[in-house]
Amino acid sequence: MTSQLDIENLDVSYGDNQVLRQVSFSLQPGNIGCILGPSGCGKTTVLRAIAGFEPVLGGRILINQVEVSSSIFCIAPEKRDIGMIFQDFALFPHLSVADNIGFGLKTWNVRQQQTRVRELLAITGMLAYGQAYPHQLSGGQQQRVALARAMAPRPGLLLMDEPFSGMDIDLRKQLAREVRNILKQEKLTAILVTHDQHEAFAIADNICVMDEGRIQQQDSGYNLYHQPANRFVANFIGQGVIIPATVESSHSVRTELGCIQGKLPIDSETGTAVDVLIRPDDVIHDDNSSETAIVIDKSFLGADFLYYLRMDSGIEVLCLAPSHHNHKINERIGIRLDVDHLVIFDRI
Repeated sequence: MTSQLDIENLDVSYGDNQVLRQVSFSLQPGNIGCILGPSGCGKTTVLRAIAGFEPVLGGRILINQVEVSSSIFCIAPEKRDIGMIFQDFALFPHLSVADNIGFGLKTWNVRQQQTRVRELLAITGMLAYGQAYPHQLSGGQQQRVALARAMAPRPGLLLMDEPFSGMDIDLRKQLAREVRNILKQEKLTAILVTHDQHEAFAIADNICVMDEGRIQQQDSGYNLYHQPANRFVANFIGQGVIIPATVESSHSVRTELGCIQGKLPIDSETGTAVDVLIRPDDVIHDDNSSETAIVIDKSFLGADFLYYLRMDSGIEVLCLAPSHHNHKINERIGIRLDVDHLVIFDRI
């Protein structure tokens, strides 16, 4: 299948400060991508380069197989067939919801404009608010209007720069799911930039994790969590701890919590010291286990408790347990490992 977007070995600098280094990824038509990473990693710069707002030092950007940016060539932003949603939505306060949505349809005839606006009001659940003004809407409603306005001209690519950042956590996750459904219904290709992995998981088909101007891993949310490519991804995605282990055979390692079976790198030699990623869902609370740990802290999550545990050796692990297992701080509880995905790193 022909890619909708291809970024090849992209370098971008601000003066002497190089902020993107050899960034490469692609996006298939109809897919939703995400650039995920901490503040200052370069993710918004990638979006601005795709939009044509930042010049390219090296590499190139292609949209629908057409080169739009390179070190010697740059197509103007308005000629890239791109829609954008910003953090502040940038709705026109003096225009109604319907007029905001139809703002980018000036070249369409009146009947086409009216049909498209009604269609988007229905898709976004805003049919009753067509004549309302932005100040009369909630944050979530404003976000839907901004999305509808960006989608109205049917752009080939939609760029979203942290559009949920000003909202509370629950609303952000809810809107991310709603936006995904709307984009899929419209069959739009889109990219979201965010620092919030829960948003990324809720909306994206494919996620690029960035750090220090480089793509660390491009994968599904499931694989980023269970098969992180390096320590940064392991620490940035989800929760977990990295504990010492020793290679016991070609398919197992031994830890203080017991033996873990799984696929090891081909060059792993018996007796080699390694580190193993242990997620909270890998540690099972088991009253019948001979292996125990002390509860040093806990977080109530509703259906579950997240326990912070200390082994006798001083190693600390996390345990996700059903909330009817309500143990006290400093209480000793039984635990055992149940690891489906063995993730190991060379010992530092």
